[in-house]
Amino acid sequence: MTAPLPDSALDQLFRSARSYNGYLDKPVSEAQIHAIWEVMKYGPTSANMMPARLVWCTSPEAKEKLAATASSTNGDKIRNAPVSVIIGMDMAFHEQLPWLFPHTDARSWFTSNEALREISAMRNSTLQGAYFIIAARALGLDTGPMSGFDNAAVDAAFFGDTPNVKSNFISTLGYGDPATIFDRLPRPDFDTFNTFA
Repeated sequence: MTAPLPDSALDQLFRSARSYNGYLDKPVSEAQIHAIWEVMKYGPTSANMMPARLVWCTSPEAKEKLAATASSTNGDKIRNAPVSVIIGMDMAFHEQLPWLFPHTDARSWFTSNEALREISAMRNSTLQGAYFIIAARALGLDTGPMSGFDNAAVDAAFFGDTPNVKSNFISTLGYGDPATIFDRLPRPDFDTFNTFA
């Protein structure tokens, strides 16, 4: 049995962690990017389908191309972040299931059911995007997830050669600048949104 994490770890992952609008002038290395993946890949997805496809925009050219698809304020966030990440979703994820989930023919569950593929890709790539955020925080980095962008424009710019991959959401990544965050927004107590059945 595992022990509960100490309060300091829970603070870093959740209670004190914030979504940042800007970052300190401190680079994020390729080794750190690999380390995030090596942690987040262990988060569970349905039938181990792992539909997320990540594009790590590290060059000024890639960030500019991505920023051009976003709202004005989000565009500046993307340009100025050390790294900006597209969390995409592979609508043909089921083609990978023979090796990702080899103990049964899971691919056949999805081959003729486009609606099931779409909702499964969205649900599970979103989960993986959340694992990305938690992994980054666990490794001492900060994120700024966002949805203010043109999905079709992102797909055309970054997934033109893989039309089965669609964008889900974007996040910036780096060492957060505390001057760029707002006061903490409300977090309701248990009884507000929870019930027992």
